[in-house]
Amino acid sequence: MGLFDPAVKLNTTVTQRVLKSRIISAQEAILDRAARTWAVGQSYPAHLLDIGCGLGGGSLYWAQEHGAKVTGLTVANDHVPVIRELARQAGVSGHVAPRVGDIHSMTDERCYDAAYAIESSGYMDRQQLFQVVARALRPGGWFGIQEHFICRPEWIDWIDDYYKTRLGTLTEYIRAAEAVGFELEQDEDVTDGVSEFWLQSMAWNTAELSRLEQGGEPASWSRERLQQSAIAHGKLFRIWRDHAVETRLLHFRLGGS
Repeated sequence: MGLFDPAVKLNTTVTQRVLKSRIISAQEAILDRAARTWAVGQSYPAHLLDIGCGLGGGSLYWAQEHGAKVTGLTVANDHVPVIRELARQAGVSGHVAPRVGDIHSMTDERCYDAAYAIESSGYMDRQQLFQVVARALRPGGWFGIQEHFICRPEWIDWIDDYYKTRLGTLTEYIRAAEAVGFELEQDEDVTDGVSEFWLQSMAWNTAELSRLEQGGEPASWSRERLQQSAIAHGKLFRIWRDHAVETRLLHFRLGGS
């Protein structure tokens, strides 16, 4: 998802190209906000673990913007050649190392200055996640998490079914972190800035539906899938607007000298 300025009112009666540009900029903005929040008052880490890296967007960001060496962990073999090609295009092949593996079974010890999980921890067992990261970090290392947290449990079944995830509560994360020696240093609620993402994404979705209905060439999604997505977007916007789910940037520090 992406971060918008909640004080700026954006119209949605613009071209698809503009909508896409806004969404991409917002996705980069939340990465930048997280990096500045997690590394505040210190130099940026030299070696990072990107947990659940997907196609490597976060890894590329840290390598390009902050010169970090990043190990990107993904469970999908197909992601690896894509990440390598994107890193080559970005000129950071020597900084980004994609790796196939499951965080729950990772055995790395004292290898990384920091780790982060961008909207991926909702697919993981939180206790195991913090245990593995605590072992993988050097003493004093930090663990940054960007995630969505359930505040009104009546929505959890629908969201988990739609995204095939298992969102949790902020309390659950804090308890799992403290059990293995992490301390929560920062907790930033960015829900209001993220809510706008659903409006802009919904507008793009609607524009794509209109394009297909006017005889445009099919792209990545069928008309039926876009119609389902349009309905879901309405729910998701209300959920975030009303803080039934909150998006937060958490920054944990591992104790020890």
